[in-house]
Amino acid sequence: MSIETVRVDLCERSYDVQVGRGLIAQAGPRIVALAGKRRVAILTDETVAAHHLAALQASLAAEGIDAPALALPAGEATKCWAELGRAVEWLIARKIERKDLVIALGGGVIGDLAGFAASILRRGVRFVQIPTTLLAQVDSSVGGKTGINSPQGKNLIGAFHQPALVLADIDVLGTLSPRDFRAGYGEVAKYGLLGDESFFEWLEKDGPRLASDPALLQRAVRHSVAMKAGIVQRDETEQGERALLNLGHTFGHALESATGYSGRLLHGEGVAIGCTLAFELSAKMGLCSQETPSRVAAHFRAMGLPASIADIPGELPDDEVLIALMGQDKKVQDGRLRFILAHGIGRAFVTDQVGLADLGEVLAQSRG
Repeated sequence: MSIETVRVDLCERSYDVQVGRGLIAQAGPRIVALAGKRRVAILTDETVAAHHLAALQASLAAEGIDAPALALPAGEATKCWAELGRAVEWLIARKIERKDLVIALGGGVIGDLAGFAASILRRGVRFVQIPTTLLAQVDSSVGGKTGINSPQGKNLIGAFHQPALVLADIDVLGTLSPRDFRAGYGEVAKYGLLGDESFFEWLEKDGPRLASDPALLQRAVRHSVAMKAGIVQRDETEQGERALLNLGHTFGHALESATGYSGRLLHGEGVAIGCTLAFELSAKMGLCSQETPSRVAAHFRAMGLPASIADIPGELPDDEVLIALMGQDKKVQDGRLRFILAHGIGRAFVTDQVGLADLGEVLAQSRG
């Protein structure tokens, strides 16, 4: 299979997302083509470093680039002020300048934190995303959203800072645990649910084979990236259409917060539950057919993903607390919750016209 390129066209902030096999081993020439022999520093996490850092540094060394690395702890808890400060101070100590490069080698946590560090270092340093999870390849590495979490909510502190290049090496996805791969799939399915029914139908047929078939996996990643690129090009800073990419996230982020950003619920699992809840709420409000939520839930369950609040292990706060957590979501405007709902699969839209009674009934039903 050849390397495929998706262009994110944002005028002077445009960049390529390259999707294919063996891209980490080929990173050196691509980095040199982008930045010459400037300084390069790598931010990664301890788990990813054990699998992929040596290959990346060897590829860069073959091009004459010495690339020191800082490996942060793995996990969502790393997206905090303390680790951000540690990363920025380390980059300053490495004398990284505006025309140099920061490489984010890791999943969404590292991509978000490294991108934010690059955005504030010397008021803006270029960075390259090398996402190592399915979730990061199809979602967080593309579009320029960077940031860290607050104790009051997820991704509340951050900036828009577009990468200079994204290298999505699908070979690295083979090192993911089955659960992490499935969690990333939650974001893949989201694209079909929000804007491409034919893609969702394809996933219903071929989704179970993605983990074992590199050609199908590359097709799914490339299509997801192309869908996101199109939306980002039309609405870079989420003034309108880009909010559709948050289908399932208002629910999902609240559930992640309620579980303490722990291993009880991974982000993509929260998205799967959130997407199902969004369709259940849509059906409750008469916006889509009553059969559609069952179809969505059935597909997530066929892929080994949770589809209801009852699927989350352990105790959860009551619905009033969950709704309060939704109130901290970035999509809140003028104190009103905004939801991504749908008239059907592939027909999502944004609304703030959701009654608390309907919302409460959907949450209660999802608890079982």
